[in-house]
Amino acid sequence: MAAKKLILVTSESHPLHKIFMEILEELSKELNLEKEVKLEDYSFLADYGEKDEFDMPFLPQLFIDLGNGKIVPVLTKIPFDSQFKPDKSAGKEEALKKIKNLG
Repeated sequence: MAAKKLILVTSESHPLHKIFMEILEELSKELNLEKEVKLEDYSFLADYGEKDEFDMPFLPQLFIDLGNGKIVPVLTKIPFDSQFKPDKSAGKEEALKKIKNLG
């Protein structure tokens, strides 16, 4: 895989910011990829991110830059566990699976 870097678009005040940051750190180490954090970059999200039912981009979202001009979302919504709490390991697993399927 010729991926260049992981890009997280987030807001420090968002309740899921910390979990997305941890996933970014872990994936960056495991995949040996650069990482970049963009704070509240809605124009980036408008170009590359998923949007809600009102066609509005939302935070946080994790992307992979494939290095060929293509930027793909790999984690846009965190899965929840049986207690309805954010499931970091399931989110990381989902992102990893998407990244591996790109290659």
